[in-house]
Amino acid sequence: MAQVNHVEVFNCTTEEFFNILVDYEKYPEFLKDVKSCTVTENASGEKRVEYKITVVKEITYTNRHFETRPTEVKWMFEKGDLFKSMKGGWKLEDMNGKTKATYVIAAEFGIFVPGMIIKTVLSANLPAMMQSYHKRVKDLYGK
Repeated sequence: MAQVNHVEVFNCTTEEFFNILVDYEKYPEFLKDVKSCTVTENASGEKRVEYKITVVKEITYTNRHFETRPTEVKWMFEKGDLFKSMKGGWKLEDMNGKTKATYVIAAEFGIFVPGMIIKTVLSANLPAMMQSYHKRVKDLYGK
């Protein structure tokens, strides 16, 4: 399983950033590859979320999310088109009113793809995704 780790600092509190992360149904408003995002099951601290994304072609998959307010969101792949397995999450740390966010994603595709290629695919959209989160913070909180 190939894994990508990334650390970014956001100009908002951990609570504010956590609120952006768990507002899954708003993802299509600011993450360009996400076409729809639907919470299909919602229990305390745990949600099942169905994603439709477009990366070359449309892909549908469902993850189970585990939330620990305001410091962590983890997910595990349940079912879908492309992946054999996927897990990841965000770990949030307060930095005097800013948020240090550590993003991790690990995945295996349903067909054989060498680990280095998977890592490249997982990393390719990372800069644009992080910029989208920075813009979302600015749009919502003016920071």
